[in-house]
Amino acid sequence: MQIAKNYLYNVIYQVFIIIVPLLTIPYLSRILGPSGIGINSYTNSIVQYFVLFGSIGVGLYGNRQIAFVRDNQVKMSKVFYEIFILRLLTICLAYLLFVAFLTINGQYHAYYLSQSIAIVAAAFDISWFFMGIENFKVIVLRNFIVKLLALFSIFLFVKSYNDLNIYILITVLSTLIGNLTFFPSLHRYLVKVNYRELRPIKHLKQSLVMFIPQIAVQIYWVLNKTMLGSLDSVRSSGFFDQSDKIVKLVLAIATATGTVMLPRVANAFAHREYSKIKEYMYTGFSFVSAISIPMMFGLIAITPKFVPLFFTSQFSDVIPVLMIESIAIIFIAWSNAIGTQYLLPTNQNKSYTVSVIIGAIVNLMLNIPLIIYLGTVGASIATVISEMSVTVYQLFIIHKQLNLHTLFSDSSKYLIAGLVMFLIVFKISLLTPTSWIFILLEITVGIIIYVVLLIFLKAEIINKLKFIMHK
Repeated sequence: MQIAKNYLYNVIYQVFIIIVPLLTIPYLSRILGPSGIGINSYTNSIVQYFVLFGSIGVGLYGNRQIAFVRDNQVKMSKVFYEIFILRLLTICLAYLLFVAFLTINGQYHAYYLSQSIAIVAAAFDISWFFMGIENFKVIVLRNFIVKLLALFSIFLFVKSYNDLNIYILITVLSTLIGNLTFFPSLHRYLVKVNYRELRPIKHLKQSLVMFIPQIAVQIYWVLNKTMLGSLDSVRSSGFFDQSDKIVKLVLAIATATGTVMLPRVANAFAHREYSKIKEYMYTGFSFVSAISIPMMFGLIAITPKFVPLFFTSQFSDVIPVLMIESIAIIFIAWSNAIGTQYLLPTNQNKSYTVSVIIGAIVNLMLNIPLIIYLGTVGASIATVISEMSVTVYQLFIIHKQLNLHTLFSDSSKYLIAGLVMFLIVFKISLLTPTSWIFILLEITVGIIIYVVLLIFLKAEIINKLKFIMHK
């Protein structure tokens, strides 16, 4: 039951930090236009490289290490301070490198300076600690208030294209303030430590091990927008960014189990409870498949209507991009389940690293020709193929550790139900007018069809959900 509660909290958290900008997109699309959205997307993608460098993999590493020692308050306190100090040092170095970057890049100077607050905010992001102790409630509540204030501020202060910098400042400052609000809650969990005994540098090597795959992940999440801005135009970067936001919203629900299960599996691994680890993996993978497959099919079905209503007709180029990129949802969900729920918490860092490096290399190699010849559509195709390559490699790695037949036992049922749902919803979409009422109708019909088919096909996930609800 605790896992279910943490999953719901994490879903709320992941969806909320994405849904706030999504709520403002229809407004900002009209106020800032494709160029303003593109400049924000492009400059943010550059700054995210410095955030990544300064963070050096602390998010996942800190989450796991806290989970390992959370039963010992003294050890947990020491580990927290060591990792926090290490991150402060690396963020300072990252900001110095950013200043050096600004001296050789004159374009969008003011926007870059505003975006750089995100680097400072990363230094105070200690959400990894609360995830490690499986306290997702504090993360959700504190971020909810801050993001809500940011939402109101956007509608209050962003009135024209000239307010682009104000929009950027509101976004990054809300992140910084949200991170700072975590600190008052720390005293409940930590005890005083002898600061002379702290050895933050000892965590550097293992953080770097987890930093390498995060670099690779960042490459095929952010490099698409950077390369589109460089090889095509900032407008193209903005179109892809809009598609990416929708896909990430869907993925926040599908991959929330990864963040929840990582500390749980890591703790089981520390206690050598290997049978429990396999049980967690089989259940988690089945659940991820059950929700990501209909989300993929459903998003493809409603995209032609959704995009012009949500983004305005100026963003019609987003339609084919979003329809193609939606296919990546299932591969990302699977690789997240294998990587975050199994490989990382069981200390198989090398295998996880190799998998995402393969994805980054595939993405980079495909991006150059596909973006040049196909633009945003090419970037979305490269994303799907690179995510598929990550999943295939991870499955190869675990095929001797886990029973793949058990892992995919009900996947065919999810695919059949999802495909039937797609055909019916897409047909309804073709026969009905473009309006929010009919989109909501299509989503409702799709959910009903999918659930009914799963019951008819006797999918095991239905029985597990019934069991959880009656506990």
